[in-house]
Amino acid sequence: MKKFPNAFVIIIIVIFFAWILTYLIPQGEYQRITDEETGITRVINDSYQTTSADRISAFELLLSIPRGITGRASTIVLILLIGGAFFVIEKTGAFTQGLSGLIQILKGREVLALIMVSALFVTAGATIGMQEELIAMIPVLLLFGRSLGYNSFTVIYMSYGSAVIGSAFSPSNPFAVVIAQREAGIPLLSGSELRLVVLLITFVLWVLYLTYYARKNRFKKIPLSTEGDRMRPGSKIILGLTAITFTIVTYGMIKLDWGFNELSASFFGLGIAAGLIGGLGFNRTGEYFIEGFREMIFAAILIGLANSISLVLKEGTVIDTIVYHLFTPLEKLSPAFSGVIMMLAQSILHFPLPSYSGQAVMTMPILIPISDLIGLSRQTCVLAYQYGAVLADLFVPTNGALMAVIAIAGIPYNKWLKFILKPLLITLAVGAITIFVAVAIGYQ
Repeated sequence: MKKFPNAFVIIIIVIFFAWILTYLIPQGEYQRITDEETGITRVINDSYQTTSADRISAFELLLSIPRGITGRASTIVLILLIGGAFFVIEKTGAFTQGLSGLIQILKGREVLALIMVSALFVTAGATIGMQEELIAMIPVLLLFGRSLGYNSFTVIYMSYGSAVIGSAFSPSNPFAVVIAQREAGIPLLSGSELRLVVLLITFVLWVLYLTYYARKNRFKKIPLSTEGDRMRPGSKIILGLTAITFTIVTYGMIKLDWGFNELSASFFGLGIAAGLIGGLGFNRTGEYFIEGFREMIFAAILIGLANSISLVLKEGTVIDTIVYHLFTPLEKLSPAFSGVIMMLAQSILHFPLPSYSGQAVMTMPILIPISDLIGLSRQTCVLAYQYGAVLADLFVPTNGALMAVIAIAGIPYNKWLKFILKPLLITLAVGAITIFVAVAIGYQ
């Protein structure tokens, strides 16, 4: 059997396939208006019409590659600077000493470690929609997992997977719930009680599957090189600064409307401080930053390449056609079934639109009038978007963060897809049941 294509090849194939689709799918567009105060561009409902525009040439297809990468420049910078900072911290010995101490505490309590780490990343997903920020942590998490006898699938499931679950079922994810509710014209953070209950239920199911899989797939523990060593005072300070930095960036994203540039600056400062406190000096700190950049460059490029897919479909003027044909049939269904189909359609749409915040801006103005027409509450419409679009980040190959994470972990995409299918279906089932319950109770 031939080797399955790697993440880079898969995304290039999808970009080429998207280009072919621009020749097969009828061109069409919605009209849009831009709010002068906020700068936000919104779709006008019932404004879809077929158009005739120039098709994307082969050279323009090639141009979409660098343009997609430059379009995600702030995200790429964040990944590189976090990667550099974490590489510096690793070279100070702070991470391995901290992990060694944690492993000693958790000795014989490996299941507790799974639950703690999963809870940590579910919280990160629920509060700040963490995904790209996690990429640089994967090498350290893999070391931690192996020292406890857990394979790469277990580690990615309890970290990246948990962050996606937190983001999808969050009562307050600023990039999903808040944007969608704003577009739907309902009070921000309203309906949080039901979302929080469903998040807790989903977390329990998620962890139960995690512990089941981890127990059946244990292997011999691989001790860390520093296991048993006492933690140096400098390492304690560095780990403390790391915790403080994460607290600051979380507050900044939630309260101060921070973007990726502010996060990048914070982690760059952390890396410099860690190198100097760890006794590396300016030169070696700089050298390790550069080595960290090298480690993250492939992951960063994957993020940019994934952006090229939606760029091709938008410039080919077919993305609006896809949206129109996915959601128009919902008008003929009952409220509950239309909500579930809406959720599944959002998952499908996430293939060409891997940014779920952009997906909210794109689809909510179209779906809200349909929801009003069929008697589906706007709050439930937001639920359908939230569950469908964000959970798709667990499996769509157009999501650069996913492809970067599994590439670093050495997991081929086909094996990840096979692994994640069962827990994905469980979580989608939870989402579907929640939509039925929301319709039954008149969720507003």
